[in-house]
Amino acid sequence: MASQSNNHNNKMISARDIMTQYDVTYQTVNHYTDFGLLTVKAKRGNVRFYDKILVKERMQKIRLFIEEGYSLRLIRKKLIGI
Repeated sequence: MASQSNNHNNKMISARDIMTQYDVTYQTVNHYTDFGLLTVKAKRGNVRFYDKILVKERMQKIRLFIEEGYSLRLIRKKLIGI
């Protein structure tokens, strides 16, 4: 059972880990989540977890689009069509 839990954890990333790995603030993670750019996959207590692969893809694209001068509204439209 422990191996299933570890496997599950390897596929997930916490908001705190997103901050560290992608050099963004907690407020940025919250904003991206509220805005629909990042999706919470699970919650354990007060800790939110995200799909690690999706976060990596999204954060790379978000950074690229920001560097190209796109607003978050346009980035959201490009990424998820909203």
